[in-house]
Amino acid sequence: MITVLVRHKVKDYSSWKAQFDAHGAARKAAGSQGGQVLRSAADPNELVLLLSWSDVESARRFGESPGLREAMERAGVVDRPDIYLLETADRPAF
Repeated sequence: MITVLVRHKVKDYSSWKAQFDAHGAARKAAGSQGGQVLRSAADPNELVLLLSWSDVESARRFGESPGLREAMERAGVVDRPDIYLLETADRPAF
């Protein structure tokens, strides 16, 4: 399992969320297993996404797809996203 962490700013959260939800079927078809959307407490238009993927290659292909770039433009992403492909290194027992 791979976690994709994305941080970016958007013009308007509500508009972005509608486009994000509309793009859900494309994420699922590409191997996404779902995830979380987090908003900055200081700026509700700065977002962090934590998305689970079945494998790193599927996540990478989706991240590089022209369809994703187009969807991000339609959704009002206003900066260059920070994107990390992460593997679990440890599961500490707290």
